[in-house]
Amino acid sequence: MRTIHDHKVNPANDLLTITVVDKPGAGGASHLYTIGGFNSSTNESNSGPAYQMADILFQNGPIPEKGVNGITHEALIAIVIDRLRSFQAGPYACRENAIALTKLEEAQHWLHSRTLARMRRGVEGTHTV
Repeated sequence: MRTIHDHKVNPANDLLTITVVDKPGAGGASHLYTIGGFNSSTNESNSGPAYQMADILFQNGPIPEKGVNGITHEALIAIVIDRLRSFQAGPYACRENAIALTKLEEAQHWLHSRTLARMRRGVEGTHTV
């Protein structure tokens, strides 16, 4: 296990801990991350039991072999894009959010481009480069 600190910049982020739980897989990346340091009991959007940590589990292995067993980079980025678009449409619009949104949309574009290229080559869903 290792801990990530790249998010630490303010009191809220300073309290959040991100732990990489598993060892890197075949592609060199880990698949399970835990975020802790919060209490969901004070979050009005939480309608279930209170919790103090959340797991993020990424797809592990080719979908034709393993099925869909976790989230993708694209799905996680889509969530952040949606939140920033919402902030930009509301009272918290700002230049910094606009720039972050543009960069995330660009990241999403390049991930989609990579997938489409792999599909054209017939290697999407495999460990083939």
